[in-house]
Amino acid sequence: MISRSSFQGVFPIKKLGEVAEFLDHKRRPITAKDRIKGPYPYYGANGQQDSVSDYIFDEPLIIVAEDGGHFENPDRGIAYRIDGKCWVNNHAHVLRPNAGVDLAYLCRVLENYDVSPYISGTTRAKLTKGQAENIEIPLPPLAEQKRIASILDQADDLRRKRQRSLDHLSTLGQAIFHEMFGDIRTAAQRYPTMPFGQIADVRLGKMLDQGKRKGGAMLPYLRNANVRWFEFELTDILEMEFSDSELERFGIHYGDLLICEGGEPGRCAVWRENHKTIYYQKALHRARVNADYALPDFIAHWFSNAAQSGMLEDSVTSATIAHLTCEKIKRLQIFLPPLEMQKIFISHLAEIAGTFQSEQRGIGGMEALFQSLQHRAFRGEL
Repeated sequence: MISRSSFQGVFPIKKLGEVAEFLDHKRRPITAKDRIKGPYPYYGANGQQDSVSDYIFDEPLIIVAEDGGHFENPDRGIAYRIDGKCWVNNHAHVLRPNAGVDLAYLCRVLENYDVSPYISGTTRAKLTKGQAENIEIPLPPLAEQKRIASILDQADDLRRKRQRSLDHLSTLGQAIFHEMFGDIRTAAQRYPTMPFGQIADVRLGKMLDQGKRKGGAMLPYLRNANVRWFEFELTDILEMEFSDSELERFGIHYGDLLICEGGEPGRCAVWRENHKTIYYQKALHRARVNADYALPDFIAHWFSNAAQSGMLEDSVTSATIAHLTCEKIKRLQIFLPPLEMQKIFISHLAEIAGTFQSEQRGIGGMEALFQSLQHRAFRGEL
């Protein structure tokens, strides 16, 4: 994130309205029901939203969010470049840089700008044209603008390549699962199968009812939002009361598999926290897998493959919201390769996890480098 204080350097400061022309009068929204599919991108505050059959712009331009942008977290980006035939709706400002202003440079200034001093609106943050025109821009000579933009473009390209590598690693476990065990729909023809309820103790968590206190202690618990594929989100943990008799019943042990009952039925992760005492809500199934038959990480990837292939759809009850009931999850037929084969698979997962952590550290370093370059560039220190 950069702000006005980031520009206290050698470059003159101009207002955005002085360095770019706003083409907002040309943009037009099209409601979803009125859009006709076509080859031209349809842009909004945060990027492309759709493709449509007509266009209103056909040149290199900068898009800056007007409302609905990531103003509270500008590192996610509030501006981006477009080029060619396209359509832009009324939730984004459209800018054409004036002569002597490099488009790539101006976009680099704006993309992570903290525009909070320019924002209005009480219920929905809005960057009006009048306020956007007052945004302060450091403006070196054109040749220096191009040099700065080129350096930041190269650093950003390295950062994006690192992220793509991380994204690829996140799917590698599933690819290895498929390579080792084959297609999940036909694997049952090669391996023995058993109902999930026979190889795991499966139990739903405690019903959340704040109106019925039982006199127990307020204790942390997991809910659907805390369970992601193969990992937990533990920055937002809630508490509720558990009576003494409920502590063992709804407690989570190391190696337990937590499976989402609703939301995205089947989404799951294996609990690895030895030092945390935590419980779970009825939105989750806790499965304690019998180690004589299967390993929890293998089962987690079984659920992921089953969800992706649509195998869970027949087991999901859906009146208004999809649910994977306890009765149906226990009836799921799980194919069971030999334990040694499962252990080999898990050793591959461990190797991937080590590489993933290394790549994450690398991305953190690239992010810090990019932000440092941003601040130095706009102060004339590159």
